Amino acid sequence: MRTPLSVVIGAGGTGGHIYPGLALAEALRRADPDAVVSFIGTERGLETTLIPAAGYRLHTVDMIPFDPALGARRFLLPAALLRSGAQARSVLRTQKAQVVVGMGGYPSAPAIVGAKLAGLPSVIHESNAVPGRANQFAARLTEHLTVAFDGSRAHLSGGERALTVGMPIAASLAALDRAALREEARRAFGIPEGARVVLFNGGSLGAARLTAAAVGLAARWRDRTDVHLLVKTGPAALAETRRKLAEAGAGAGAPGEGRPEPAGAGVGPVARAVPYLDRMDLAYAVADLVVCRAGSATIAELATTGAPAVLVPYPHAPGDHQTHNARVLSEAGAAHLVPDAEATADRLAALIDPLLADPARLAVMGRAADPGNHARAADLLAETVIRLAATSVRPSTAREFTP
Repeated sequence: MRTPLSVVIGAGGTGGHIYPGLALAEALRRADPDAVVSFIGTERGLETTLIPAAGYRLHTVDMIPFDPALGARRFLLPAALLRSGAQARSVLRTQKAQVVVGMGGYPSAPAIVGAKLAGLPSVIHESNAVPGRANQFAARLTEHLTVAFDGSRAHLSGGERALTVGMPIAASLAALDRAALREEARRAFGIPEGARVVLFNGGSLGAARLTAAAVGLAARWRDRTDVHLLVKTGPAALAETRRKLAEAGAGAGAPGEGRPEPAGAGVGPVARAVPYLDRMDLAYAVADLVVCRAGSATIAELATTGAPAVLVPYPHAPGDHQTHNARVLSEAGAAHLVPDAEATADRLAALIDPLLADPARLAVMGRAADPGNHARAADLLAETVIRLAATSVRPSTAREFTP
């Protein structure tokens, strides 16, 4: 009887690491419907809700961030890695794991340490143009490296052997035809007839800078009927954003919590605020222009779907990696890069108005991005994982290590 494929994925913290991990899990199950896929993370990040909601088991370990801002607590990092790595090793034994994947971010490092302790093969995926601290460390513990962007190789130990697979994205986005889905998307979000749509997407937790700029634009454009703003705020900022939109006479948003609704339901004069968007395919299809941060998953989604963008990199990202990510699209002519400090309503209005007035220019931007391997990245990474699993030593016979 064939032993089922068992893969454990380390991913957590923010959606930028979790969603690619979920895309990989989907691809593994497409390749092998009997595959057993579970995740390792912590109790701090979005993994505690996103991973169980997607139908996968989450095992949590005790780990602290790779963050110099921790002050004296950073000296606890080696002990935290050993402790959480031992916890991860126990998970791998329980799951009878054959291979371990680290998707980056500090919650994934214990999974790679656990694989080393258990004598199991592991692979890391680096999603950013400039690798984060966790993967810079993890790259020293495995021979198998994959990256989303070629430029990452120069920043990883052993990066010359890394395989560029692209950024794993959801199947619904990998196959998205924005033009074909546009009318359905406009009906789903109740977009007023003739209005052009600007999507403000601050990522899984929202972005205060982008939300503030969107509210300012909505107030400025409250009497316009030719533009509509769809503002993803994140749950924490939703009530305040809707209050400010209402006070500005620009619309309080709809109660649909990011889900498609009947046409016209809850639509304000010019703007709608939602905490999240659970149908990103519809969101990208409805948007004439996207204003967003520059996380690696977002960059891959924009490049794959052909959505023109204004990118506002998060200024405190480690190594300023979001600016490096953004340049992948801005230097290709697919996006405009605006520094965070300049992302005001006035600055964005001056940039966005001419773009909305020139559909041909937006179309050129949409075609300028190189989609690369992103649409196939989840399947390519799954192929690598399956090959490694075929060489795996079963945990029951693996060499024992004591941390």
